Parts: sequence; C-alpha cells; structure tokens
Amino acid sequence: MALDQIDRQLLKLLQDDGRMTNVDLAERVGLTAPPCLRRVRALEDEGAIRGYHAELDPIALGYTITVFAMVSLRSQAESDLEAFEAHVATIPEIRECHMLNGEIDFILKIVATDLKSFQQLLTTKLTSASNVSSVKTSLTIRTSKMLPGIPVSEA
Repeated sequence: MALDQIDRQLLKLLQDDGRMTNVDLAERVGLTAPPCLRRVRALEDEGAIRGYHAELDPIALGYTITVFAMVSLRSQAESDLEAFEAHVATIPEIRECHMLNGEIDFILKIVATDLKSFQQLLTTKLTSASNVSSVKTSLTIRTSKMLPGIPVSEA
C-alpha cells in the first residue's frame, strides 16, 4: 500500500483521535472536506484503517485485575492451534491472544473483576480446555505504558 505524507498524517490523527470530525481532520492536513473524506474512505477500503473504538477504563468498569497467561499446547498441529484460538475467541475476558514461536505457544491478556473470578476463568475455561498442556500466569502490578495502534511516521 503506497501512502503519501497526507495519508500518513490522516492515519496518525485518526489513531490519536478517532472522533475527530472530517472538517477538523481536513483542516489539520490542509485539504478541503470532500477530498479528505475520499482519502479516509480509501484508507478504510484498503484495510489501513480497520475500525474505530472508544478506549475504556478497565478500573472504572470494575476490571481491577490484568493477567498475562503463557499457554503451552500438547499439539501444534494447525487444526489444534485453530481450535484453541476459536475457544479463546469465546471468552470475553481474554482481550488479546498472540501465537508465539518457541517454548510457549500463546500469550493471552486477560482481565477480571477480582482474583476469584480470574481463578474461576483459569480453572474452568483455560486449563481445562482441550489440548492445553500448561498455563503459567503473571499478574500485573502496574502499567506504565499502553499505547494502542502503531507508530505512524509522517515521512
């Protein structure tokens, strides 16, 4: 995908503030509103922009626990990997699932309202899942950096 400087500016601005109006966005990049909107729609159509969302505060909504779980599977056959990913997709508290290479097969980011609810999720939905060999967990103490998206250079 070939991106020019204006496309990169649009992506950076929208990543920082997805609620920015098209008029404000156009003004910030030096375009009028119609061509700005056409560019944004093209970026959406090409897949550079996958969606828009609100960033929620987990603590304010009662999710006081964040855990990272390292999961090893008994089998790494593609069908088993896909079955595990499909299972994980059904658990709303699992917010991220990344397949890794090396000793650990997956790392999961899990949120929970408290330790008891996390323990229940762990024992009833994760460690008992088909093909799971082991689960090692680490409870976060604090988060010092969490930036959504990716770095977008304007060059």
